[in-house]
Amino acid sequence: MNLNVNSLLTQSPTVLNIGIEGFNDSITSHGGRVENIKWQPPGNADPELAWNLARLMDDPRISAANIEATKRIINARPMWEDIAIRSDGVWPEMKESRLLLHAGPPVPWQEMCGPMQGAMIGAVLYEGWAQSAQQAQKMLQGGEIDFAQCHDFKAVGPMTGIISASMPLIQVRDVTHGNLAYTNINEGIGRCLRFGANDSEVIKRLKWFEDVLAPVLKAAVLHERDKTGGIDLKAIQSQALLMGDEVHSRNAASTSLFFMTLAVPLAALDAKRHGITQENIHQTLDFVSKTSQFFLNYSMVSCKAIMDAAHGIPFSSVVTATARNGTETGLRVSGLGKQWFTSKSDLPKGLFFPGFKQNDACPDIGDSAIAETAGFGGCSFAASPALTLLAGGTVDDAVHYSKEMYEITVTKNPALSLPALDFAGAPCGIDVRKVIDTGIRPVLTTGIAHKQAGVGQIGAGIVRVPMGCYVKALEAMATDFLST
Repeated sequence: MNLNVNSLLTQSPTVLNIGIEGFNDSITSHGGRVENIKWQPPGNADPELAWNLARLMDDPRISAANIEATKRIINARPMWEDIAIRSDGVWPEMKESRLLLHAGPPVPWQEMCGPMQGAMIGAVLYEGWAQSAQQAQKMLQGGEIDFAQCHDFKAVGPMTGIISASMPLIQVRDVTHGNLAYTNINEGIGRCLRFGANDSEVIKRLKWFEDVLAPVLKAAVLHERDKTGGIDLKAIQSQALLMGDEVHSRNAASTSLFFMTLAVPLAALDAKRHGITQENIHQTLDFVSKTSQFFLNYSMVSCKAIMDAAHGIPFSSVVTATARNGTETGLRVSGLGKQWFTSKSDLPKGLFFPGFKQNDACPDIGDSAIAETAGFGGCSFAASPALTLLAGGTVDDAVHYSKEMYEITVTKNPALSLPALDFAGAPCGIDVRKVIDTGIRPVLTTGIAHKQAGVGQIGAGIVRVPMGCYVKALEAMATDFLST
């Protein structure tokens, strides 16, 4: 290409520079202006990866499958329909063995982070399988307790995500597609099992969930189910986006909406007929009102129901699960079955509570990134300027993150409006191909856990999903899709 550089320089041009710093001086010394832009070659400059990407980008089968996947996401209608009082009433496996579910992809005991080991010990104590933490740890180390992933049981759990046989479960049905999803109940703040705490106060709270909280929640939702089929969680999530939540790390608005939805049936039902008391109802409403993150678990299970409806579509490159276990982060892709594509978890970055610092942080952990796969959280960060006060950054940063996510998703979800973006729909359908092509890793809003068991949340911020997850997923797509 012939280029008259002198002519361009006399016109004080703007030159876009992709990273060659030595090029800048020759332009600016002649009155030109340099705009630096970030760029990297597709496929991380890996020729084989780039070639596979090129072959997959224009595959009409993938495009059609992704349209179907995002159609299912948009049309999904997750309804809270019940509280299963015991997990083993839902999963027969829990009756037949000592089984604990955990967040994220598979991880053996010896590789679990501190909070997950602590939570496992707490669950063993809660179930009465051991009488001391030392005995529980010996059982876990010796293989006397089985482990499995929440996602393999149509479930999700925040932080360590531990679910055991006696725990009540929130049951949600996507009434559009018929699939069920489950999660446990949010414990509130402070010392919690999900952060690895396992002392007597933690166990006492979980027992109160069994005896008081779960029966009251069950009575309320059954009252609504008889009238309307249940409680529409997606409607609460959508409204909360208009009220300052991104419905992952910030749930102040969604919990308030949930509280109002809960209070009405509790005021109307016959408590005695449901085997509960007015004091039980008062305690439940008091707990929910004081727990600003109470709706988080409902948001997660809503997103799980949404994304499971989009899973299993042949040739789809849409991510249907993102999960972290405090050691690794893993993805599942709609067209690739139950296989996990994993990479070492990054450390979240953000603001820390007084007395804590970055070195105290546990690597990224929890199933709550299911929110981003469904278009909430980091995808909807623009909806939550208040979250920047807790997670760090600026309102402009929050808007930027949402705009970035449009670059790596299939479409926009018209049911999820973002006011700061002129009420545009939230990004919908993270596409493995687009992540590799642009080099943009999905951003997750997240709480930051201490790396030691039981300390709890020490801050909040953001984290990016490791690129290695998407590289492995694309390689699997090339093997599976291009050979068909």
